[in-house]
Amino acid sequence: MMAIHTKNLPVLLLLLLIAASSTLCSANNVNVSPKSKEKVSFRERKRLERERAIKFANLKASGQDDVSMTKEAAELRSYELRKKKKKGLFRRKEASLAQVLFPGVSPEEYNDNEPIPAFVELVDSQKTQLPFQYYDLPTCKEPHDAIQRRFRQRKNLGSRLMGYKLRMSPYSFPTKVNKGCTPLCFVEVGDKKLNWLRKLIDRQYRIHLTLDKLPVLMRSKELNYAMRGFPIGFKAHKASTGLEHDEYYFFNHLKFTITYREEPNEFEGVRIIGFDVHPVSIRHDFGTVEDEQKFDQLHGGAEVDQRAIEKVRGEPLSTCNQDFAPRNDPETYLSLSGDFTKPMMNVKSTKFMYSYEVHWQETDIPWSDRWDVYLVGSPDDEIHYFAIINSLMIVVFLTGAVAVIMIRTLKKDITGYNEMQTIEEAQEETGWKLVHGDVFRPPQSYPMLLCVLVGSGAQIGSAFFATLLASMLRMLNPIKKGQALTAVVVLYVFCGVIGGYVSARLYKFCDAKAWKRNTIATALAFPAVIVSMFMVLNIFLRIVGAATAVSFLTVFLIFLLWGCVATPLVFVGSYFGYRADKIEVPTKTNQIARFIPEVPYYAAPPISNMIAGMLPFGSVCIELFFIMSALWLHQLYYIMGFLLAVVAILGATCAQVSCVMCYLQLCVEDHRWWWKSFFNCASAGLYLFLYSIWFLASKLELVGILPVMVYLTYMSMISLAFSLFCGTVGYLSCFWFTRRIYGAVKVD
Repeated sequence: MMAIHTKNLPVLLLLLLIAASSTLCSANNVNVSPKSKEKVSFRERKRLERERAIKFANLKASGQDDVSMTKEAAELRSYELRKKKKKGLFRRKEASLAQVLFPGVSPEEYNDNEPIPAFVELVDSQKTQLPFQYYDLPTCKEPHDAIQRRFRQRKNLGSRLMGYKLRMSPYSFPTKVNKGCTPLCFVEVGDKKLNWLRKLIDRQYRIHLTLDKLPVLMRSKELNYAMRGFPIGFKAHKASTGLEHDEYYFFNHLKFTITYREEPNEFEGVRIIGFDVHPVSIRHDFGTVEDEQKFDQLHGGAEVDQRAIEKVRGEPLSTCNQDFAPRNDPETYLSLSGDFTKPMMNVKSTKFMYSYEVHWQETDIPWSDRWDVYLVGSPDDEIHYFAIINSLMIVVFLTGAVAVIMIRTLKKDITGYNEMQTIEEAQEETGWKLVHGDVFRPPQSYPMLLCVLVGSGAQIGSAFFATLLASMLRMLNPIKKGQALTAVVVLYVFCGVIGGYVSARLYKFCDAKAWKRNTIATALAFPAVIVSMFMVLNIFLRIVGAATAVSFLTVFLIFLLWGCVATPLVFVGSYFGYRADKIEVPTKTNQIARFIPEVPYYAAPPISNMIAGMLPFGSVCIELFFIMSALWLHQLYYIMGFLLAVVAILGATCAQVSCVMCYLQLCVEDHRWWWKSFFNCASAGLYLFLYSIWFLASKLELVGILPVMVYLTYMSMISLAFSLFCGTVGYLSCFWFTRRIYGAVKVD
C-alpha cells in the first residue's frame, strides 16, 4: 500500500466526490428492465403521488377549506400533513397524528345519553402570559362535589408549577342529546368585575374547554381558520357603534357542535371526532326577579331547569327556549355598559344569564384523524430538516477546521517537536509547545466557582438528555406539559449524582481542600438562583391573582425535593468523585508561571468570547424559533427526534469551537485556557437572551410591565441553563484536547 501524504488529502477528497457523483449519474442513466418489480412499484408510487398532488391542488384551487368536518376537508388535511405522519428523525412511521401526539392512547366509546365530562382549563392570552382560572371569572358555579369526584384527575408537580388544573365545566353533554337554547345560570356582576372583564377582553383572553381530551375549536369555513378556545368577548370601536367611546360586549351564549362517528360493525357506542364552539353575545330577556332568595337558588350550580325558572318568575320565558336560536345581532349584543376610560364609580352592576346549546353531528372521519385540524398551518417538517441541515453545515465547517488543525498543523508540529534538535533550534521554538509546563496549571482565580459551574452544567445536560431519551422511548409525552415538566425536575434531581461527581473530580485536580464547601455550592448554587428568581416572581403573580402563582404546598414540595433528595445525591456523587484517582496529565507543571505575551484585542476576552459564541447559537437558532413559539405562542411541539439531533449538533459545535479557540490561544503562548474555554461557549447563552428580546419585540404583543417581567424572568432562567450546558461542553472538550496534544509531544 502507498502512503498518502496529508498535503494530498484535499485533492483526494475532491476526486472521491467527483467519482461518487459520476457513479450516481451513471446509475440514474442505466436502463431498468420493466420486469423489475421494485422499479415498477417505485414508478407506480411516484405516479400515484403526482396524481394525488394534482387532485388536491385542484381541490384547493376550487376554494375547498381544510378545517371543516367534511370528507373533502379531512382528505385535504391528511394530505397536507402527510409528512408529519411519515417516518421522521428517530421516529418510526405512524398511521395517524393521534399515535404521534398521544402514543398508546385508545379511543373511548360512549353509549347513548351517557354524560361526557367536559373540563375547563386556564383562561390565557398571548398578550399577557398571565393566565387565570376559569372560575375566577363571573360565571356559573362549579358542579357539586359528587360529579367532580367521579371525574377527578390527579395533579403532578409540573401541573402545579404551571398552574394547570382541570376542573369540571358547568356545561353538560349527554351523548347524542341535542339541546336548544338552554339557560344555565344567572350572574350579577359588580363594578370591579365589569372593569376586570373589560381588561380581559381588551387583552384578548380566551377560554379553553376539553371534551374527551379534545380542545374546543372555533372554526370558520369561509375564512378557512381553526383556533383553539374562544374569546371572552369583543371590543367594538366607537366608529362602528356611533357611541362616544369604545364598547365592550360579552359572550354569554355558546353554540356547541360535537362531531361523532358511529360504526356498529367496528366498535360499540359513539366516538368523539370534533368539538367546536360558536360564541354568541345576546341580551336575554329574563324579566325581573323580585324575590332575592329565589334568585339566589338559580345563581350558579348545575344546569338550571327551564321549568324551574318559569316557576320562580311566575311567567314564561320570553327568550332562550328550545325554539329560540340565538345569533350575533348588533341589536341584541350583551353590553358591558359604561365608559372604560372613566372611573368605575359611575358604572352600575350588570345582571345577565348564561346559556348554551348543543348539536350532535355524525361524520365518516375516523377517530385517528381527529387531531389533524389542530396542526393545520403549523410549520412543516421540511423546515425542521432545513434547520438541521443548516446546523450540520456549521458542524461540517468546524470539522474541516479541526481536521486541518489535527491532521496537518498538529501533526506537523508534533513531528517537528519530537525530532532531534540542536540547542540553538530549541531556543528558537515558538508555539503551543512552549507552554507545556503551564498548560495544566490549575486556575488561579476562583477554581471552586469554575468547578461548581461545570458540575451544574453537567447536571443540566444529563437531565435534558435523559428527558429527550425518555420521550423518544415513549415513556414521556411532550404534549402533556405538566408531565414533561415533572420529568425534567425529577430527572434533574436524580442527575445530581453526575453533577457532584464532575465537580468533585475537577476540584480534586485543582488541589483544593474545601471539598465540603464545593459540594454544598454544587448542590445549592444553580437551584438557589432559579428558586430565588421564581419566588420573587411568584409574589407579583400572587398579587394579581394569576393561575401560575404556586401555593405554599407546592413550594414546600420543591423544598423537600431539593433538600431531601437532590442535595444528598450531589453528596453521593462528590463522594465517588473524591475517592477516584486524580486526573493525570502528560506534563509536569513549572513552579513559576510563564510570562504571557500581549495578544491582539480581537483574540482577548470578551471579544473572543462573543465571536466564539456565535457558532453554537447559530447551530440552533432556527429550531429555537419553534421552541419559543411552543412556549409563548401556545403552539404544539412534539418532534423530539429533531430536538435530540439539534442538541447533538449543539454539543458537537461547542466541542469543536472550544478546541479551535484553545489551539489558537495556546499558539500565542497563553496558557490560561480554563475560564476562557468555559466562556467561549457559555457566551451562547447571552445570544439566546438577546434573541428572546428580539422575539419579544417582533412576535409577542405583551401588554403591561408584569407580563414582560414574567417573560424576561423565565427566559433568563433558560438562557442561564443553556449557557451552563454549552460552557461545560466547551470546558470538558478543551480539557480532553490539551491532554491529547501534549500527550503526543516528547517533553524533556
